[in-house]
Amino acid sequence: MSSDRLTIDAEPRTVIGKKVKKLRREGVVPAVIYGINDPITIQMDRILLRRVLRRAGTTNLINISVDGGVRTVLARDIQQHLTRGDVLHVDFQEVDLKVKITAEASLILVGRSQMTEDALGSDVLALTSVEIEALPDDLIAEIEVDVSQLESADDTILVSDLPVPDGVAILNDPETAVARFEYARLEEEEEEEEELLEGFEVTADSVEIIEKGKTDEEEEEL
Repeated sequence: MSSDRLTIDAEPRTVIGKKVKKLRREGVVPAVIYGINDPITIQMDRILLRRVLRRAGTTNLINISVDGGVRTVLARDIQQHLTRGDVLHVDFQEVDLKVKITAEASLILVGRSQMTEDALGSDVLALTSVEIEALPDDLIAEIEVDVSQLESADDTILVSDLPVPDGVAILNDPETAVARFEYARLEEEEEEEEELLEGFEVTADSVEIIEKGKTDEEEEEL
């Protein structure tokens, strides 16, 4: 639990607005903690923060040591540079360990259906994540979707089929489709037909006339 949490040191931040650009040039990332107590602006080392965020994501608790105290938080909003990927700013939410909160859990495809094994198509996810509710210490980052249980193309894995630990509830509609099998054959046939039709143009010269209609004179001769 608490002994397993990631920790990072931070300092109170007085620099705000456009002046934070100078902090970033010095390898410091501005952040804010909000939630239980009054919001506070903080700053922390960019390299250390990046290491912590890589491991914690947005569902693992982090202990931030700042101003002589420790605040237990979740990283709720991480702003990054569009091209370089550098962390520019982080919003941390302080949590009450006795109060349930909501978070997003990613869905991970595991296993393969027999139909996919037979190269008839592929197993696909209809959702990439679900919203969960749990106590902060019970939050999970991902849920495995085992598609090996799909026995036919008519089978669908629903939200209600997802396995979650005790203490974790999924808030999405239980009847929402999560994963299914899709045949590839029909798409391939359509692509082949399109390829055959490409460049084919019907003209008068390409149509063979089997029999011409008789003229009035020819009918009279008969």
